[in-house]
Amino acid sequence: MFPNNFEFYTDTVNSWTGMLSACREAKESIDIEQYIFLKDKIGEEFLDIFKEKARSGVRVRILADAVGSYSLNSSVILKELADSGIQVRFFNPISPWRIHTIFSWFFRNHKKVLVVDKKIGFTGGVGVGDHMKTWRDTAARLEGPVVEEMSQAFQEMWNLAEEKDIVIRIKEFRLNKIKRDFITNSPYFKKRFLYYTLMEALRGAKKSIYLTTPYLIPDRRLIRILRLAAVRGVDVKIIVPETIDVLLVATASHSSYSELLRNGVKIFKYRPSILHAKTAIVDNQWGTYGSFNLDSLSFVYNYEANVVTVDTNAVAELMEHFYTDLTHSREITYTEWKRRPFLRKFQEFFIRPVRGFL
Repeated sequence: MFPNNFEFYTDTVNSWTGMLSACREAKESIDIEQYIFLKDKIGEEFLDIFKEKARSGVRVRILADAVGSYSLNSSVILKELADSGIQVRFFNPISPWRIHTIFSWFFRNHKKVLVVDKKIGFTGGVGVGDHMKTWRDTAARLEGPVVEEMSQAFQEMWNLAEEKDIVIRIKEFRLNKIKRDFITNSPYFKKRFLYYTLMEALRGAKKSIYLTTPYLIPDRRLIRILRLAAVRGVDVKIIVPETIDVLLVATASHSSYSELLRNGVKIFKYRPSILHAKTAIVDNQWGTYGSFNLDSLSFVYNYEANVVTVDTNAVAELMEHFYTDLTHSREITYTEWKRRPFLRKFQEFFIRPVRGFL
C-alpha cells in the first residue's frame, strides 16, 4: 500500500469543521457523496459554500441517497442549486407504485465521501445533519494516492446514479475492480470487496480483534470467525452503543450476543453519547474505518466504502481511540446477559428469521 497523510476526527463537529474548511479553499472541484444530507442548519452551511464556490467557477457535484437524503430530494432549493451551477444527483430514487422498480427500496448508497480538488479527501461515518452533532464518530482527512481512488469511486457512483435500468446498472458496476486502499462494497456478485477483505483479516487474527460498530447484527460467517478466534485465545472486544433507538434493530443485534459471549467474545456498551464510529483493528497491525456497519444491510445490500490501512501510525491512533472508548463503556458479562428478562429472550428468538434483512 502507498503512504497517505491522514488526520483523524473522533466527533462529528470537528469532522464538519475540517470538511467545511477544505471546501472554502477549493480551487477546481468539490465532489460530495452522502447517505444523509439534510437541509438543516449544517446542511445549509455546506450548501452556502457550495453555491459560492460554484458561482466562482469551481465544479460542485452532490451525490446523495434518495432515501437517506429525502428532505433534500424533495426541497425547493434544488432549483436554486442548479441555478448556481451545482450538479445534484440522487441515488436510486424510490418508486412505490411501480413494480419493476421494486429494487429501488434496497441497494442504498451508504457512503460518506468528500473529495476537494482531487487532492484532499474525507471519509468515515459522518453524515450531514444537525441531529448527528453530538455523536461519537470516526472520520479522517486524507491526502495521497488514496484520494485518487476516492475520486474514481465517486465517479463510478456518479455515473451509476444516472442509469435508471437496474439490469444495466448491474452490468456496468460489475466492470469495476477492487482498489488498493479505498475499498468498496456493492450488492453485486463478486463485488463485496470490503466484506471479504474484513473477513479475511479477522480470520487471520493471531492476537487481537477490536471492533467498534453502531449496529452489530453479524451473519453466520462473522459469528463463526469471532467465536473461533476467541476460543483459540485471540482477544476479541466489540464496542457497541449503550442504546439503539430502533427497537427492531436493537432486538436483532441482541439476538447474537449469547453465542458470542458464551464463547469468550467481550462486548462493551458505550455510554456518553450515540456511538456511530465504524472501525476494526486486527493484531495492532491492520485497520479499517469508513461507512461499513457489521450488519446485513452493509454486508449485502448497501454501497459502502472504507479506508483499509497497515500504516503503523494510523493503526496506532485507531487503537488509541478504541482504548479511550473502552474507558467510557461498560462490559456485558455472559452471566449478566443470561439474566435478561424472558420477554427480551422471546423477542430475540422470533427476530432471528429476519436478521438477514437488517
